[in-house]
Amino acid sequence: MLLFQKRFHAGLLSGEITLTFRRWARTHVRAGGRYRCHPIGVLEVTEVREVRVDEITEADANSTGFPTRAELLEYMAGASDAPLLASSKVFRVQLRHGGDGDRVELALEDQLSAEDIAMIAAKLAKLDAKRAWTQKTLAIIRERPRVAASQLAAALEYTDKLEFKEEVRKLKKLGLTQSFEVGYEISPRGRAYLAAAPAPKKKRTTTQTAARKSAPAKRPRKAGAQATRR
Repeated sequence: MLLFQKRFHAGLLSGEITLTFRRWARTHVRAGGRYRCHPIGVLEVTEVREVRVDEITEADANSTGFPTRAELLEYMAGASDAPLLASSKVFRVQLRHGGDGDRVELALEDQLSAEDIAMIAAKLAKLDAKRAWTQKTLAIIRERPRVAASQLAAALEYTDKLEFKEEVRKLKKLGLTQSFEVGYEISPRGRAYLAAAPAPKKKRTTTQTAARKSAPAKRPRKAGAQATRR
């Protein structure tokens, strides 16, 4: 978990804040990791490195949500009883908002057993009982990550964007997708499922079915039809 004061939440959500400095004895995060930040969801860490305080720039301070470097250093000085010196080492953590965090633990599970695959497939089949939509929705989210829901809904010919968003929420409850400030992505669990799941069976078209029905039946072969003539 990464903790931030409430005053920084809006900047983290908008992408204005992309950096934080931490006075840790050892690093608590890793590059590529995803960490809860209640109540705004998940933060993705893109880079972690140790730097000296005198290496922190004004631009760095602005990226942390502070107007000036001096204000950032004043804030950092109050985070520990130890004095903050120009030579002090701190962790520079680069990050970005990584989704709303709904069912984060489930969405991050990417080691799926055969039973997990079968269970997800059964639940998707149940969602498709009245109208097949899950595979198309998963496919367009995989092909067009972080694209506005309105555009995805239009591409799939939904007349109501809210109906599309409601259906995506059903996929998210299964841990297959993740929501972002704009659009969605297939979650690690979703990617693992799509890689392991059998391809859906193609249904015969009306034309194919009609052609099959209208094809002349094969005549049964008469007994002794191939007998040698005397």
